[in-house]
Amino acid sequence: MSDSAPAMTVSDAVSMSVSDAVASRRSVRAFTDRAVDPALLRNILERAQRAPSGGNVQPWMVSVLTGDPLQRLIAAVAERMQLGLMGLQPDYVIYPDKLPDPWMARRHGVAHAMYAALGIVREDRAARDAAMAENFTAFGAPMLLFVHCPRFMGPPQWADMGIWLQSVMLLLREAGLDSCPQEAWAMYGKTVRDQIGLDDEQILYAGLAIGWRDDAAPVNNFDVPRAPLDEVVRWFGF
Repeated sequence: MSDSAPAMTVSDAVSMSVSDAVASRRSVRAFTDRAVDPALLRNILERAQRAPSGGNVQPWMVSVLTGDPLQRLIAAVAERMQLGLMGLQPDYVIYPDKLPDPWMARRHGVAHAMYAALGIVREDRAARDAAMAENFTAFGAPMLLFVHCPRFMGPPQWADMGIWLQSVMLLLREAGLDSCPQEAWAMYGKTVRDQIGLDDEQILYAGLAIGWRDDAAPVNNFDVPRAPLDEVVRWFGF
């Protein structure tokens, strides 16, 4: 979708409450082609540096792509995808093997809702594969951010990277921007590292597509339910 509006700058960024940012944030899978001001993104990332981390280690390392570098990355991964399963270069296992319910039911539920919004039936494997492949175009976002860290970092530092990433996503919403966190890029970790100049001592955690939400796209408008509070929280001493 084309949008001729000028790029929003730091000075005219929209502001909202933390509660509104949390409520309105979602994984956006269709973006307009409206540019994102690099100064605005830099301001957001500077503020995200206040994210907490164990021992103040701050394990996150970040690479941001736009323009030609982003297009070269997309092309390189697309070439790798042509190899099918032989082309995969996973940096880690994204989901546990034989993920049980209720976690698998939640995963299947959101996938079913997304494909239904796209008008794709379960039997249409080609259409489902094409929708999955959109991950590797960053869903048309004008910017793509990668979070990575040294391989020797452990689970606590991975949690720190997640805290940092959520901070970025909420600050993006405060500015009126949207995003989609994408672990899928880790399926082609070596190709991504080659494109952004990282050696194998770095492990790719996730990508983050960044841009302006296409409000008219059905894939941005289906319901994504959350588990009831008492399904995930236990109370003691209340």
